Amino acid sequence: MEHKDMQKVLAKAEVLIEALPYIQKFNRRIIVVKYGGSAMANEELQKNVIKDVTLLKLVGFKPIIVHGGGKEISKWVQKVGKESEFVNGLRVTDAETMEIAEMVLSKVNKRLVTMVEELGVRAVGISGKDGGMLHVEKKYSDGKDIGFVGNITEVNPKILHDLLEKDFLPIVAPVGLDDAFHTYNINADDAACAVAKAVGADKLVFLTDIEGLYGDIDDKDSFISRISCSEAEKLIDGGVIGGGMLPKLNNCTSAIRSGVNRVHILDGRIPHCLLLEIFTKEGVGTAIVDDEDYTQMSE
Repeated sequence: MEHKDMQKVLAKAEVLIEALPYIQKFNRRIIVVKYGGSAMANEELQKNVIKDVTLLKLVGFKPIIVHGGGKEISKWVQKVGKESEFVNGLRVTDAETMEIAEMVLSKVNKRLVTMVEELGVRAVGISGKDGGMLHVEKKYSDGKDIGFVGNITEVNPKILHDLLEKDFLPIVAPVGLDDAFHTYNINADDAACAVAKAVGADKLVFLTDIEGLYGDIDDKDSFISRISCSEAEKLIDGGVIGGGMLPKLNNCTSAIRSGVNRVHILDGRIPHCLLLEIFTKEGVGTAIVDDEDYTQMSE
């Protein structure tokens, strides 16, 4: 074997060795992956994400995927001659739009199941309606009625635990039921956060369209690779975080305060970002960490 070929082989071995302690640490731990954004729209990135999650499953993690489908829903809403309307980032969802959204989310759900199955892992696609998993109430935006948009009030994780116990990879569409059994669309970030809390996940990962968290969005040198939950809350209270990142970061800190060990914000447009963040020392995104763990890391 030539020297340069041997160097490539050794480099691969070093990557595996670096990953080993993380594989040992998180063996049989639950990781919830919220999947959406551009990574879902691009077929090649979609395959990479599914490969990453499947690999996590094969090395001993217990992954759960919670997916969105906003761009696909908007496309189909337009196809039937309607215009998508948003209030504070939330889709106004009348009865017809809800029907379209559920159809599209089901289509996306089964496509993801198929991709996982093709890689040799058993997957089951469900929505929050199955097993009464996601119970909701009507959500308002600044007092405005935005239709069939649900706010999660209760999570029954039994169906998820049953699937994990039987060695399936659950893939969850963010749809739920209210007291009257009406169907509601749920923000996928909210659904992933609620699921992570309910199943006692060790990790919650948000695959997004941004690199991670910045102390100053206009200063690329202010990128934050790791931050404690308390420091993240200070950024929120100080008005540093705005736009679509604000509710996402609120979900992150809420998950940590509810027992999730670590939350990651990753750029889903980076191929294999999930593996790079979890199995390497440097990582590629922002990790929000429990205060006590953060202090121990800093010592």
